Amino acid sequence: MDFFLALLSGALLALSFPKFGHPAFAWIALAPLLVAVAHRRHTVRRAFALGLLTGAVYFAGTLYWLVDTMVTFGGLARPLATLAAALLIAYLALFPAFFALIVARLVRTFGRRALLLSPFVWVASEMGRTYILDGFPWELVGYSQAAVLPIAQLASVVGVYGMSAFVTMVSAAAAYATLERGPSRWRVAAVVGALVLVAGVAGAARLRDSRLTREGTPLRVAVVQGNILQDQKWDPAMRDAIMQRYIDMSREAIGNGAQFILWPESSTPLPYEQDLPRGEAIRRLAREARVTLLIGSDQVEPVRPVDQRKPQERLYNAAYLIRPDGGTAAIYRKIHLVPFGEYVPFKRLLFFVGTLVEAVSDFSPGTEALLLPVAGHQASTAICYEVIYASLMRDFVQHGSELLTTITNDAWYGRSSAAYQHWQQASMRSIEEGRYLARAANTGISGFVDPYGRVLRHSDLFVSSVMTEDVRFLTARTIYSRIGDLVGWLSVVLTAAALAATRGKVR
Repeated sequence: MDFFLALLSGALLALSFPKFGHPAFAWIALAPLLVAVAHRRHTVRRAFALGLLTGAVYFAGTLYWLVDTMVTFGGLARPLATLAAALLIAYLALFPAFFALIVARLVRTFGRRALLLSPFVWVASEMGRTYILDGFPWELVGYSQAAVLPIAQLASVVGVYGMSAFVTMVSAAAAYATLERGPSRWRVAAVVGALVLVAGVAGAARLRDSRLTREGTPLRVAVVQGNILQDQKWDPAMRDAIMQRYIDMSREAIGNGAQFILWPESSTPLPYEQDLPRGEAIRRLAREARVTLLIGSDQVEPVRPVDQRKPQERLYNAAYLIRPDGGTAAIYRKIHLVPFGEYVPFKRLLFFVGTLVEAVSDFSPGTEALLLPVAGHQASTAICYEVIYASLMRDFVQHGSELLTTITNDAWYGRSSAAYQHWQQASMRSIEEGRYLARAANTGISGFVDPYGRVLRHSDLFVSSVMTEDVRFLTARTIYSRIGDLVGWLSVVLTAAALAATRGKVR
């Protein structure tokens, strides 16, 4: 029965996210696992196994698309791709496993009331998933509520980690009410229900107020979705056609009054600085229309070689800001690289995915949260996957970013859940930071989100699209942008302190 409950928790977690799930599942997702691990007869080893099962189902359900991606674009045979994905899922499942182990230990020491600490233990596990090794904070529980706008407004105060604690609090209360027989279970349920009600009412009031949509300086922004299929992207015969498509679509955006135009990640067929004729076409477009362009392109930086006979260079995934006079105003280099997409971690250990290693370009990470000067203001951009790092987006705002942008190429993921998951996570950044967000994706989803997480416009997948929207440069700061991931770090400290208090006291 306990393993069934662990399996159920994993399934509910996976079903909390798009495109197959619903955010309502997240509120009760951890309750079955908590009920399973709260039995004092369990050893911590058994609790670990239950958590591992929950984690395996959770991450297999949200990351299933990795297999097809590695088969189609990494050149791996399906069995090897399945093995590589299984290793990543097994690693990620360790975090729910340690969550279950810690909760079981706390319950054995302090009794069932320790279940009420489980939201903080869960958030501590998500912090571990973010910062240990290279980090992989994909689909934290808090993201499940990104489209439930009254509740999601809480992210402007506590961020996505605080959202995770808030959502899992309901599971903890449900598990406690299920197992506890005294009147305290009703008091806990009443308090938690009141907190959810207050958060929803306060969030609805914030949405009605919407003062940020009336503040700041307006700017007309366009996002260009070129819809270049991945097997065409690097075909030399397609280079001129690809560039002409982006030029023509940008002219359409200019005709719609756009002052700032975003192209997707890696939109140019060759590195911008090395592709002189096509680079000049981009500069000429900026000069003629007097617009600012943000284009995704690789950057190749020569490096003084140790051995003069072997020239060396560094490759960056970059975004170039082109001024209205055609000059380059800034070059942002992607800081958080995609494992197995832009580099392969532990290459020596993963010798069996040699084909994938050869297919993946070995990018170097950027080191600076560089701002982009646009129309006399400061904007910022995140490239692809790094938009899921809340701390990076906060760094941008702390340094003065008044507008968030992100450029990506999600063609790798086909019509799977990945593109929908990625869009959902990006939209949470708008609420956290109180900023408009513009997103240009090669094959979708592109669009605009206001500072309250409301989707102003968005595209469909695998269509060409030019979308133009009036956004605003904003300078007001949310509470979250000031305190950052305080809830996350407090959860780590509280979990460590609770564990320390169990020393020599486990019954």
